[in-house]
Amino acid sequence: MGTALQADLPVNATPEIDPLDNTTGCCPRFHPEGWDRQSLHFEDKRFVRATTRSQDHVPVDMDKVFGRVHEAIADAGALDEPHFLVLSRDLSSREAEHLFAVDGEVPDEETVTLSGHFRTRVFDAPYPEAPVLLDAFARELADEGEEVEESYIFYTTCPKCAEAYGHNYMVAVDKVRSREPEDQKAPPIMTM
Repeated sequence: MGTALQADLPVNATPEIDPLDNTTGCCPRFHPEGWDRQSLHFEDKRFVRATTRSQDHVPVDMDKVFGRVHEAIADAGALDEPHFLVLSRDLSSREAEHLFAVDGEVPDEETVTLSGHFRTRVFDAPYPEAPVLLDAFARELADEGEEVEESYIFYTTCPKCAEAYGHNYMVAVDKVRSREPEDQKAPPIMTM
């Protein structure tokens, strides 16, 4: 059961998002075509890292944290609007991590890098379904011979914009590595 991948993008590139396609004055409209079943390759791709507090996986300070980080990125001139990307994942039921892609230094913010091969899958579903969708995508990738190392969600719009646009697109972004088929593994080395 294979899935057709889109053509590879250059290293550290992501599909573009048109910041001018924005009727809400908040989040631009998301077009899933360039993102679904994409293969991304990152080599020391730079992100600003932030965390939010949650209560049973429901964020309680996301607006405040996202606003502060977005302002710091914009003030530093490190915002690459056509390639906007925030990778999110729950660290626990009380804390989530968010990685904001940047194209420059951002003073006073923690910066991390990601490297590796990532696969994407777009879903149009309510936010609470994200864990189930990530599990389904991991099984799909396993069927294709890839093992998931890390799973992230790119929430493409805020809840108000999702309602305004009539879609709640979320992109699963999973770091993967190919699994070696059992019949191709090297036999164990025997020592005496």
